[in-house]
Amino acid sequence: MTNIRIPNNWNPRKYQMPAWLYLQKGGTLLYVIAHRRWGKDDVILHWTARSTQLRPGTYWHMLPQASQARKAVWDAVNPHTGIRRINEAFPVEIRETTREQEMLIVFKSGSTWQVIGSDNYDSLVGSPPVGVAFSEWALAKPQAWAYLRPILAENGGWAAFITTPRGNNHAARMYESLQRDPKAMVILSTALDTDVFSQEQLDHFRRNFLINK
Repeated sequence: MTNIRIPNNWNPRKYQMPAWLYLQKGGTLLYVIAHRRWGKDDVILHWTARSTQLRPGTYWHMLPQASQARKAVWDAVNPHTGIRRINEAFPVEIRETTREQEMLIVFKSGSTWQVIGSDNYDSLVGSPPVGVAFSEWALAKPQAWAYLRPILAENGGWAAFITTPRGNNHAARMYESLQRDPKAMVILSTALDTDVFSQEQLDHFRRNFLINK
């Protein structure tokens, strides 16, 4: 029998480590505003993989629309490896079934994980989730959190909000509010805070932005 280690062939980058350790220590409310290519979805996908094996339950990874979720997560391919991101995070060895049309994975542990649209929150049915990820939260309807928050509070589940900044909207206001919540982990990470892009690349991006503006 093949032994599979979860996370599967993945370790948090240095700047991702605070988020990972917070969740690992039992944190239940993670809020990350970060630049593109930070690896926001990767962190949460691998955390969810771990969670599905430790606590059997229902897990959701949400973007505002299901069509966005399919492109950004379910069908997404890691450009560095050529492998679908869901196959990297959730190796087939730990799965019972994979339902492509429903964007649903059933695990041998008894857990399920599904990619869905959060804007249709009032039509979500089935077993209540014990872990949810709101990807591109700044573009989503904030009512989705009001709907799901009591469910997670009751069952001790976790929520992760990951997004790029989109101006002064509900995501920015929630960022300000959660900084006063001692139980939440709030992270604001710019391209200057990570080593994803070199200074030369950042200067190039800045010049092009000024030219195109």
